[in-house]
Amino acid sequence: MSNAYRTLVQSVALYSAETWTLIQENRRKLRVLEMAVFRRICGVTKIDHKKNVEMMNILKADTDIVEVIRMHRLTYFGHISRMQPDKYPHILLHGHIDESRPKGRQRKLWKDNIREDCSNLEMTLADATVSAQHSQRWRILVRRLDCKCTRICSSPEHYVKSCETGALVNRHTQRRQSNSFRRAPTLQLAEN
Repeated sequence: MSNAYRTLVQSVALYSAETWTLIQENRRKLRVLEMAVFRRICGVTKIDHKKNVEMMNILKADTDIVEVIRMHRLTYFGHISRMQPDKYPHILLHGHIDESRPKGRQRKLWKDNIREDCSNLEMTLADATVSAQHSQRWRILVRRLDCKCTRICSSPEHYVKSCETGALVNRHTQRRQSNSFRRAPTLQLAEN
């Protein structure tokens, strides 16, 4: 994906997106925005009848904007889970208010989005809270979610992903270590 898109568009469009509570309509609007920007970058209009997949292949876009938000949200969740219990974000995440609620359907909560994200990682919220205590292990799990949710079979320019093992290796680190004849350490995920 072009660095201009990541730097100029994605960083502005996703400002503090890790705190958003997304419903299906929001996801649809974000994907529409992303495709409109892709078309604008390539100078393609709807009249040209180019499919969205073709646009993504031209720009080498491998992860859609909603999956980027998921990764940011899970990273932020891990950060909050590692905080001291007396910090306000930690209290707000794990706290509960006993009060009668108004009639009607309950609004979707940020915690509900985290539960959905954790189900994509095949774990419960409690398991995710425990796993998030180890920052490097949590980072690998979040990147594994990216591996499962990629749209196109090409990997990002800096990372090599293995969907079978869920391992994530930084290409630049791997190249540096192979040049100095050192073997890259492997991280083992503890199976719970």
